[in-house]
Amino acid sequence: MFVNRFIRILPLVIILSGCETTLKAPTPEPKTTTTLPSSVVKNEPKEVVKHVVPIIPQALDDVWQRIRAQLSFANSSHPAVQKRIAWYLTHPNYMDEISRRAKPYLYHIVSEVEKRGLPIELALMPLIESDFDASAYSHKHASGLWQLTPAIAKYFNVQISPWYDGRQDVIDSTRAALDFMEYLHKRFDGNWYHVIAAYNVGEGRVKRAIRNNKKQGKPTDFFSLKLPKQTSQYVPKLLAAAQLLKSNKMTFPAINNQQAIVALPVSGAVILDNQEEWQSLEALNYGVIRFPAIIDAPHIVVPASKQAEFKSMLANQKENDYSQWQHYTIQSGDSLSVIAKRYAVSVKQLKAFNNLKTDRIRAGKKLILPMLADQEVEHLVKSGESLWKIAKRYNVSITKLKQWNNLSRDRLQIGEKLTVFLSNS
Repeated sequence: MFVNRFIRILPLVIILSGCETTLKAPTPEPKTTTTLPSSVVKNEPKEVVKHVVPIIPQALDDVWQRIRAQLSFANSSHPAVQKRIAWYLTHPNYMDEISRRAKPYLYHIVSEVEKRGLPIELALMPLIESDFDASAYSHKHASGLWQLTPAIAKYFNVQISPWYDGRQDVIDSTRAALDFMEYLHKRFDGNWYHVIAAYNVGEGRVKRAIRNNKKQGKPTDFFSLKLPKQTSQYVPKLLAAAQLLKSNKMTFPAINNQQAIVALPVSGAVILDNQEEWQSLEALNYGVIRFPAIIDAPHIVVPASKQAEFKSMLANQKENDYSQWQHYTIQSGDSLSVIAKRYAVSVKQLKAFNNLKTDRIRAGKKLILPMLADQEVEHLVKSGESLWKIAKRYNVSITKLKQWNNLSRDRLQIGEKLTVFLSNS
């Protein structure tokens, strides 16, 4: 019985097996051969492999785009960053003014950041610190593009004297600011957000905030730290500017990607008795405090296009008109230190101004003092007066008036005394 059932089932198994084989390997359809013209075969399109040429930031036409090509900080969706992005976007003319101010300086700053292999975002810090105003002065006595304090400037070998303030010089201040950030980078184990915050508020304050968070078991990233309001907004401002530049969501007016300024070394004292010459340089040399004497300055900054002209001028500084300067006849018993103390100048300045190689002086000889003959005027602020009116009265700039009197504010108080330095040139 079993054999009979097996015999009946066997043909069905064979049929199903045949179906399975047919599904797996269907009989190919007959091929239809079509003869194509040889020209069609020859013109058959071929896949073209496109080679992407890497961008060389230094070869771009615009310094902003040179920065954009190297931005490396991650985009942030933190509310503080987004709030600042919204502010920038509702103030489109802000970047017009920033580009105008940054035009002489940005190429130099970017080049220095690149030389050190630092994040290119650091080149945007003068935008946050001073709005790229080289003459900026804060109520905390920070000054210049990078808003260096006197203590930090001194630590990083920036010269500050009654005649020269290197914090307002783009060459000296950029070097010191980048030195400072490299120092902080080591202190904060490479965390750039902590570095930038510490640049603003101080190393100790940020380290305390980190320690406090660790004790409480909280995260120690920048956005988790309890810091002063100004600092809490400082890093987001930088990140917002970088994100807008990276995304091309805001116009950064182009700045030529080429050297705009050159620093010419200065040996001793230089007197620019041609006011027209000095006025063409003043906006590049806010560090030189008292026109027209360049004393204590290691260099003067000149337009790159006029480098040869001003280099020749410096080389021909042997015969200066010293008639506008105070003269002093050396008395018996005098020394340079005694004379310097009497007139509140330094021995170094006296020697530089008189081209003295040694400290030896002779009674009866004349010294030229680094003080204008009509140098100093004390002005008592009256009702209704403003910086603009006083500057106009004495034919000086508001910037110099504020610089001479260490003013970070624009409002004056009645009875306030202002010092004004005048020139006969």
